[in-house]
Amino acid sequence: MQVKIERPDEKRLRELGVENWPIWTKEISRFDWYYSETEQCYILEGRVIVELPNGEKIEIKAGDLVTFPKGLSCIWDIKEPIKKHYNFPEE
Repeated sequence: MQVKIERPDEKRLRELGVENWPIWTKEISRFDWYYSETEQCYILEGRVIVELPNGEKIEIKAGDLVTFPKGLSCIWDIKEPIKKHYNFPEE
């Protein structure tokens, strides 16, 4: 399963309607997570290391647009408090 990370420009963010997506925040913490559906998120603040089942670690930070695939299990290790827009696009 592939986690996709983009560094979008303002035009791409407008096209996706990111400013209208809900916002989620979380303090520094570490927890298991499972994606029951595909999720897109745009990181407004903070930094997290996402640990994949194969041992790969992905750093995600402010300015990243990330797509997590449906069915992914991972560990979120939040290093700096996170604030993100999130969306569940139609599959």
